[in-house]
Amino acid sequence: MNLSDSVRAVTEASGDGPIDWRAVTDAAKSATEPGDLSLSETTRAGYASDVRDARTRIQEVADVEFDLPDAIEVQNRHHWIDANVRTFERVMGVLETQDAMSNLVPGVSGVARVLNTGSMTVALSFLASNVLGQYDPLLLADAPTEDHALYFVHPNIVQVADELDASEERFRRWIAFHEVTHAAEFGAAPWLSGYLEDQMERSVEALDNRRIDREAFREVDAAMTAVEGYAELLMDRAFDDEYDDLRQKVDARRGGKGLVSQIVRRLLGMGMKQRQYERGKAFFEHVVDARGIEDASVVWDRPENLPSDAELDAPEKWLARVD
Repeated sequence: MNLSDSVRAVTEASGDGPIDWRAVTDAAKSATEPGDLSLSETTRAGYASDVRDARTRIQEVADVEFDLPDAIEVQNRHHWIDANVRTFERVMGVLETQDAMSNLVPGVSGVARVLNTGSMTVALSFLASNVLGQYDPLLLADAPTEDHALYFVHPNIVQVADELDASEERFRRWIAFHEVTHAAEFGAAPWLSGYLEDQMERSVEALDNRRIDREAFREVDAAMTAVEGYAELLMDRAFDDEYDDLRQKVDARRGGKGLVSQIVRRLLGMGMKQRQYERGKAFFEHVVDARGIEDASVVWDRPENLPSDAELDAPEKWLARVD
């Protein structure tokens, strides 16, 4: 890690756009230790076995068919930055295409470019040091043939397992089950990626007209709450071990982070993500108690079956509507 190189990369940001993505990549890597990725054969086999077992169990529990990504990677933190800077660039590229950024910050001055590049660097380096696993549906991908992907950031898994005084093998398996549930959701709902992309582009178009489309934001939040809540539901039923102790330790670790970390988490919307977990899980628990997990899975049959923001807090209304 070399913070002076990171600062230099940001301050030397150049180009015509509002963000210098090459500088973001260089600066984020300079600010982040890559971590050890020397895996034993046992560990490599463990990741593969965990993913296969998670797929089998989730298919049995949810009665849904889905394919796992061809790209299942065990990464260090720098690998994760390389993979995700492209995602950030795609999302921000929509803003640039719609000229929304120039409306928000008139003109693309050198100072604005440095500030934007610095903001993206902070976000990526923070996430690279904290993400454990990730299912990436490759939203807004350039080519429709690009495959979805599944990543595990091994140095972070090892570090957090040690911090939690948990078995590395058990913790790794828990993370694998959680991420494979997301692959199951997007596999069961092939329309979901396009739906989220449409809502994102709708939001961007509103920004381009100097307004905020609150309804589009609510729909995206409701969809992601369903995604996270359903994943939590499947985790409860598919994981082959009790995990309440892991959940409690992870939540305690998150709440015990320092002030700077808490501020960054808030700026990155991680507090909202936790709310999505809790709210979505409560919704699906009510649905499953009333009708069973098979009826809960109809949420993925078509976009109209997604719960609205109001229905998330009144699941009986959703049940009546999709009956």
